[in-house]
Amino acid sequence: MKTIVFDIGETLVRDDRHWASWADWLGVPPHTVSALVGAAVAQGRDSTDALRILRPGMDVTEAYHARAAAGRREHLDETDLYPDVRPALAELRALGMRVVVAGDRTARAGDLLRALDLPADLVVTSEEWGVSKPDREFFARVLEVSGAAPEATVYVGDHPADDLFPAKSSGLRTVHIRRGPYGHWWADHPDVMETADWRVGALTELPALLGGAGRPDGGTARRPERPGTEPPDAARAGAAPVEAGSAGTPEADPAGSVTDGAGRDPGVITSA
Repeated sequence: MKTIVFDIGETLVRDDRHWASWADWLGVPPHTVSALVGAAVAQGRDSTDALRILRPGMDVTEAYHARAAAGRREHLDETDLYPDVRPALAELRALGMRVVVAGDRTARAGDLLRALDLPADLVVTSEEWGVSKPDREFFARVLEVSGAAPEATVYVGDHPADDLFPAKSSGLRTVHIRRGPYGHWWADHPDVMETADWRVGALTELPALLGGAGRPDGGTARRPERPGTEPPDAARAGAAPVEAGSAGTPEADPAGSVTDGAGRDPGVITSA
């Protein structure tokens, strides 16, 4: 591998503060928001649906700007980073890899992350690019800044449909990290096991896995696919973009599987 690209939320940065700030803004206990986020994750829904349950019809972007106008802008500092971030990124750079941070965040989050002086060659957010995951254009931009061929570029993320599936369908190699609600809940889904080149539980596993990476045999063991289970086309091709709260938001069917409203099982759907 020549370039390694990292998602932000629940890959490098803990989302505790993010959801706690929304709980404070909405005047509810943080546990209430966390529980509703967990429910949305388990149902394969957008995590911001948790906020719309509390405030039906809420425009999250509008509310975000209202918070900023009220002097309650988002904040990130060293305490929001997972403890393995700096050592892992530093070791990857020492191995000669280009390290890029590119995920779905605001322009302000990009400024805050750059102020932390991470051991990375580039830090950029979706708002700065004007395109969000899982849009294929986002991953086209990833490849532009990678400076390497798709097969020599790996994208690391926790979210199957926002990170794993679209990155894979764009030709990149992929690492799924078992971290955060989506990362833990969907880690053993057959589509994730089929699509991920590597599966890890910590970023510090990456230097040994990717330093001389050929075929992905290392890291957290990939379990064999369940007999007779064929990954759905949506998972192989990468989930199509789904706007938060749109008609395409998946619903759980009576059997407990996750569908996109057309009866297809995409594995998981986009988060905020």
